[in-house]
Amino acid sequence: MPDRPRPTRGATVNDVSRRFGLPRALADGDWLDARAAIDGAPPRLATQVTIERPRTIIARNQSPDVPFDRSINPYRGCEHGCIYCFARPTHAFHDLSPGLDFETRLFAKPQAAELLRAELARPGYVCAPIGLGTNTDPYQPIERDWRITRSVLEVLAECRHPLTITTKSDRVVRDLDLLAPMAAQGLAAVALSITTLDPKIAMALEPRAPTPARRLKAVAALAAAGVPVYVSLAPVIPAINDDEMEALLEAAARAGARAAFFLPVRLPHEVAPLFKAWLEEHFPDRAGKVMSVIRSIREGRENDPNFFTRMRGSGPWAELLRTRFQIACRKHGLNRERMRVRSDLFRPPRGAQGELF
Repeated sequence: MPDRPRPTRGATVNDVSRRFGLPRALADGDWLDARAAIDGAPPRLATQVTIERPRTIIARNQSPDVPFDRSINPYRGCEHGCIYCFARPTHAFHDLSPGLDFETRLFAKPQAAELLRAELARPGYVCAPIGLGTNTDPYQPIERDWRITRSVLEVLAECRHPLTITTKSDRVVRDLDLLAPMAAQGLAAVALSITTLDPKIAMALEPRAPTPARRLKAVAALAAAGVPVYVSLAPVIPAINDDEMEALLEAAARAGARAAFFLPVRLPHEVAPLFKAWLEEHFPDRAGKVMSVIRSIREGRENDPNFFTRMRGSGPWAELLRTRFQIACRKHGLNRERMRVRSDLFRPPRGAQGELF
């Protein structure tokens, strides 16, 4: 493993914990410790981190069914080990397996903040929201030591640049000293992914991610600090967690979430055989039913790669999920307003050419 970069300056974990009434372990996101009381807690895996030195850090996309055109991913691969992760196939580009290698052979981009500063300083840069966590989780466990996400946030805060964060880690509350002031200016919003309220199902689905209770506490902490919070029910898996939709939305609203969204499970490329093997191991009694419903949502296939329908699904099952979701959101006061982040406050990084003009 390469030498880890020195932590950037900022509020300490204990400072944030005291300010928002959180226990230290919650703010630090010591994800495995929270599972010690659950039988069969996953073992610690040896993680290998390779430094990646890209020439740019902002990735662009032209997908018509996603609400952003640029994103930053500080890491490749993810320790959380979520069996359904649609980013798993990207590891094949490095001749690594989308299975265990994706979870243990990670890539870190310690120059992310430096690259971002250079890109934001370019003449003619047009500001628009940047998404963090669109591929792999920016707050996965190695962020505790590498702090690359933190360094990226520091640049975005300095430049008053809008951002959205998607994560399933409570470690995001560590950065409330940056996120809360940005949110007060309309520059930040966070989506917490919560797929189940059952810790044992969560441990099977997302073996090294924080427990659902910790994520709900993170929602409450973010909301209390004035950060707009979505809850993401992604993915919804038929016959595994779809029956929890209403309870999840109620819990999210009680914790302070303002909005929510859901996505039916997607199984692109190598994810499909991994997922089917996982079903046979953890839910052999219903594996056939699960795949049958997935195919009905995906027009007879295990995966639908087409824009728009890939995010929504089609057919009676997909329509039923949408109806249930809409009814529950209305009942609990979610999605009453569309949350937006603003782009009109942007200023180039200090020292950038032309910042005085």
